[in-house]
Amino acid sequence: MSAAAPLGEAEIAALFEPLNAFGHVLAAVSGGSDSMALMGLLAQWARAQPHLTLSIATVDHGFRPEARAEAEFVAQTAAALGLSCTILTREGPVPDSGLQEAAREARYDLLYGCARAIDARVLVTAHHADDQAETVLMRLCHASGPSGLAGMRSDMPRGAVTLMRPFLNVPKARLAASLVELGLESLNDPSNADPRFERVRLRHLGDVLAGFGLTRERLGLLAKRAARADAALDRAAETAFVRHRLAGPNGMAFAGTLFGEPREIILRVLAKGLARTVSDRQVRLERLEDLTEALCRAYGRRETLGRTLGGAVVRLSPAGWLSLDAEGSRGGQG
Repeated sequence: MSAAAPLGEAEIAALFEPLNAFGHVLAAVSGGSDSMALMGLLAQWARAQPHLTLSIATVDHGFRPEARAEAEFVAQTAAALGLSCTILTREGPVPDSGLQEAAREARYDLLYGCARAIDARVLVTAHHADDQAETVLMRLCHASGPSGLAGMRSDMPRGAVTLMRPFLNVPKARLAASLVELGLESLNDPSNADPRFERVRLRHLGDVLAGFGLTRERLGLLAKRAARADAALDRAAETAFVRHRLAGPNGMAFAGTLFGEPREIILRVLAKGLARTVSDRQVRLERLEDLTEALCRAYGRRETLGRTLGGAVVRLSPAGWLSLDAEGSRGGQG
């Protein structure tokens, strides 16, 4: 098998073209080979974009003794490339469990905060096709719905900042080849080989799974198809949300006509209603499915129902109206 080729100039230009819509770009760099390739390629590309400012941010999460030195390595390399780099430091104790999840949450909170502080409207990460395949596999293992099986999105707004992943269709090996061509060094994070983490265990099964057809390419294709279906379902749910919502001064309510929609649309309308009622809560898909089924059964039997979910009170009235109110508030129709 021939070695992977580095990304060519035309490919790089096409991958980074969407960034031209932004005046200030912030790239997240950990020091690993993928993110160092991102920084080097962005630095090279940005020299031909005089209207664009490129900044780098790296996170000292404090979970390992080497974290500070790794962040300083990124800052030194950025400086050598003529780029400014901010070292973001996580505060607080190291969690006893859920280390990777805690690190990811802290990292993104700090990165988005940095982007807002420097007025960068786009945050760029080096997630690639191998990462996408692993993400889809993990979500298959957890029986995710269409939204989860769509994997990581290539662009995702969060407030005033858009997260962009230009390498989602690029294999890791090509980024490694590009890093060699750039002549840049990188760091090795030992957690990437730690079998305590689910992603690492799945990575080690890559060749076995590929033998059954679960290749990186097919998993990436599954993600694209799931994303397409998810977008269509979400659009239909938004239409249903507007069509069936009842006007009222308190809380949020929907007419009983909502229950004439397919189950998936009812579930998504309910999720949208909960998000608007209690915006800071995440609700598990299984709990949304259970509530949707209970509401549909109760509506079919002309029964009333009252449940709490994600900080909201959900009621089905005798008239068949569905109302959602934040816990502790007074409202609803019925």
